[in-house]
Amino acid sequence: MNAQTHGELANFIWDICNLLRGPYKRNEYRKVILPLTVLRRFDCVLADTKDDVLAAERVHAKQSENVRHQLLAAAAQRSFYNTSPFDFKRLLDDPDQIAANLNAYIAAYSPNVRDIMASFDFGTQIARLNDRQRLFQVVQRFSNLDLSPQRVDNMQMGYVFEELIRIGAEQSNEEAGEHFTPREVIRLMVSLLLSPEPDLGRSHVVKTIYDPACGTGGMLTVAERFLRDHNADAKPHLFGQDINDESWAVCRADMLIKGEDADNIKLGDSFTDDGYQRQSDDSPWTFDYMLANPPFGVEWKQQEQALKAERDTLGFKGRFGAGLPRINDGSLLFLQHMLSKMQPVADGGSRIAIVFNGSPLFTGDAGSGESEIRHWIIENDWLETIVALPDQLFYNTGISTYIWILTNRKEEHRQGKVQLIDAREFHVKMRRSLNNKRNEISEDQIADLTRIHGSFTDGETRDITDEDPVTHQPRTRPRVVSKVFDNDEFGYRKITVERPLRLNFAATPERIDRIEDERAFVNLAKSRKRSEAEHDAEVAEGQARQQSIRDALATLAETTGGDVFGDRDEFTVRLRAAATAHDLRLTAAERKAVLAALSERDPDAAVCQDSKGNDEPDTSLRDTETVPLGADIDSYLEREVHPHVPDAWVDHDKTKIGYEIPLNRHFYVYEPPRPLHEIEADLKTLETEIAQLLSEVTS
Repeated sequence: MNAQTHGELANFIWDICNLLRGPYKRNEYRKVILPLTVLRRFDCVLADTKDDVLAAERVHAKQSENVRHQLLAAAAQRSFYNTSPFDFKRLLDDPDQIAANLNAYIAAYSPNVRDIMASFDFGTQIARLNDRQRLFQVVQRFSNLDLSPQRVDNMQMGYVFEELIRIGAEQSNEEAGEHFTPREVIRLMVSLLLSPEPDLGRSHVVKTIYDPACGTGGMLTVAERFLRDHNADAKPHLFGQDINDESWAVCRADMLIKGEDADNIKLGDSFTDDGYQRQSDDSPWTFDYMLANPPFGVEWKQQEQALKAERDTLGFKGRFGAGLPRINDGSLLFLQHMLSKMQPVADGGSRIAIVFNGSPLFTGDAGSGESEIRHWIIENDWLETIVALPDQLFYNTGISTYIWILTNRKEEHRQGKVQLIDAREFHVKMRRSLNNKRNEISEDQIADLTRIHGSFTDGETRDITDEDPVTHQPRTRPRVVSKVFDNDEFGYRKITVERPLRLNFAATPERIDRIEDERAFVNLAKSRKRSEAEHDAEVAEGQARQQSIRDALATLAETTGGDVFGDRDEFTVRLRAAATAHDLRLTAAERKAVLAALSERDPDAAVCQDSKGNDEPDTSLRDTETVPLGADIDSYLEREVHPHVPDAWVDHDKTKIGYEIPLNRHFYVYEPPRPLHEIEADLKTLETEIAQLLSEVTS
């Protein structure tokens, strides 16, 4: 079954929704369609061993529950079974009792299947359908649907489940395909993740694979298929967790049908209810390989308290010691969660592949949570590769996306370095768009990107065909698709550049009036006393203090004649003398308020200095500069700043280290403007054409 066929099958299933119109709104169709598809899949998978299970049930009915479960599972040749005489066909034999019989049929499944159906709350829908006289018709339509493994294998059934969830999400106006990653993207991720592995061909090799946002299990399935295609004797063990009941149920059902341990698929929030925190022997869970496509731009406010508590109490012994990203995008939380589950290098280490949008590359200034997380990752030499993917690749968004590959056991020639791959032009147009998805990556392109990753060559090129922005015709030219950088090339220091404070001072009527707006002066005539008498007394005292200051400033104006002083110390001496004349000793706050009111910035004035003789900075002239991590700050200042502002200096106490990965900038290709004579020729041609059209209209 190809992609088009499984899409047609999903659409056929969704067409059954025509029977639901009336009793159900469009956004409720999925409550019926998805659980019935899962149930019909179980029904078809067990069909060949149905009689054997019923016979075993009669023989072993008196056995203990555990023994009976094992014997019935053996008869079904699966890890699940159904002991009811009903199947979808037989349910139709008694239309009047179809609701009771369908409930009995579901109750006769093994506990692992009943748990899945319970997560759908399907019993409620059975009663609702039956009350509206629709249950028989819906079951009848599903009974004619062949979902047997001979018709639809496990990989293809996964496609169908995901397509149904995607369509249902659209009907509900939710994030369409929020848990759905295009399969070619998963294949590329898996290929980049596993191709460098030297031991995958080892006989009966055992590998653990984990996805903390597993959705319907697509990434786990593709990773398992890759391992088995390269080594039929490989024994991949799959683990996952998802917060969405619906997706978890589908993934768990898929694992059951494939013979995997469905108990390895946990339901819950990976951040606050980690299903893989500690093993039975109290050792931490770790995995060989980890993959994820966490939702883009989803806030984590509900988990904020728990995550901050873990950061503050456990630090780097927990998951979030490096920091926390901004509240409206939890993508990097998933990566930190996965990094905490890396195996020690002595035990073989781990490799991680995760899909992000552009935000984790550069969002956050130096010292922010995002920057500190990038700093921690790169400083530990875990980041191996970032691949920029084509746009319009995902079903629910057309934005740019990126695959990050991380590992704690880099190959020797990769150590201390990061490879960036520009795959934005590695795509083919789809024959038919699916929502925002208009592009896909072909198998040949996946193979070529895997080769580019493996060659690890700085400056490697490919002939890329794109559209000429002027002629709009296709053009082919060599483009750099791979660049290799030292780790510290992504780091920078954000320095604070200060310039000296220069003020002039004068006791003029205009400036004296400004004292009335200074907070310290205004607050003199305010009181927080609760007693009315005490309040009034304090206000009166403050008003008297204000008047004394006004009188002192009037005296200062007389003695200085309104002259402008370019030296603060000299002016302060005159101010103190005027205050003394009124038997007034200004507090530090009052003196600061007076000087602020009577001053103006003056580039020709003397530099203001503090009590230790250090130049004071002018906060209004403060600026910041970004200096590459390996560059000398003093040399940078001398070269880039002093030619423009010779008196500037760097406040090293404010310097912060930041990390960002400006991938698009590194692959930017300059497009020179067209020559003027060409533009002029085009304009003349257009003028001629317009004139000709006008002549045809007026003639």
